[in-house]
Amino acid sequence: MKVRLMKETEAVMFTLPALLPLLLFWLWPLGYIVYLSLTSWDFMSPDKLFVGWENYQYLFTSSDFYQALRVTLLFGLGSVIPTMVGGLGLALLMNRKMKGGGLFRMLLFSPWVTPTVAVSIAWSWIFEPEVGLANLLLGWFGASPISWLRDGDWALVAVLIVTLWKSIGWCMVFYLVALRNLPADLLEAASIDGAGWWDKFRGIILPLISPTTFFLSIILTIQSLQAYDQINVMTQGGPAGATRTLLYMYYQSAFESFNVGEASAIAVVIILICVLLSGISFLLGRRLVHY
Repeated sequence: MKVRLMKETEAVMFTLPALLPLLLFWLWPLGYIVYLSLTSWDFMSPDKLFVGWENYQYLFTSSDFYQALRVTLLFGLGSVIPTMVGGLGLALLMNRKMKGGGLFRMLLFSPWVTPTVAVSIAWSWIFEPEVGLANLLLGWFGASPISWLRDGDWALVAVLIVTLWKSIGWCMVFYLVALRNLPADLLEAASIDGAGWWDKFRGIILPLISPTTFFLSIILTIQSLQAYDQINVMTQGGPAGATRTLLYMYYQSAFESFNVGEASAIAVVIILICVLLSGISFLLGRRLVHY
């Protein structure tokens, strides 16, 4: 019994250095956010008024909340899936031996290492309705100009274009590494058996790169929930809330309206959505791995 107690004490002592940061920088802030979501506070008052579930009741009966939730889901679907599909397509293209391939890979990856604020400012000029490059290109094809960032039907599309342009090269790098780690003998054997490109892609390449797909789906989903810079620079959540995600609604509640309780409730909802989507991605990833 004494020996067992000593071993358990040793195990706790060895894991304590890893548990302390987890407790201080994750569990404690998470618990404090949940507590704040049950209060009414404005950042300045010395006391926090406990209001229970009133902040959640207000959110779940607010049309602004459901509009922000809808925009968040649309932004997630519109950024995660095209980024992964486009990244895989570029990786398949860059995986071939081609002259200047290293330069092309560098150019495709460079948007990822460029600050999002700088990228968003540059794209705001491109989407400028009077003299912007986007409408100039549309004019060459005979299309009518679009008020990209001022039209509720196009503002989210513009933000998605910037997000895809910035992220697709990063996604390509992961898929490129996965493709280059594929067993060459397996692909060669499939070619000898008469398998075409599509058969090899569907039956060999996709299943073998499924761990990478699983990883990217989780990371990109979390990044879509954390998108803020491009929205703040380009649209400020407008027009009329057309690009206001839950995270931007959280920012407005906390730092514009100084309603910390409501903002904390939004933060808790974002965490729950993140956990839910990560769980779905995990289940889909396991199916892909065993496919």
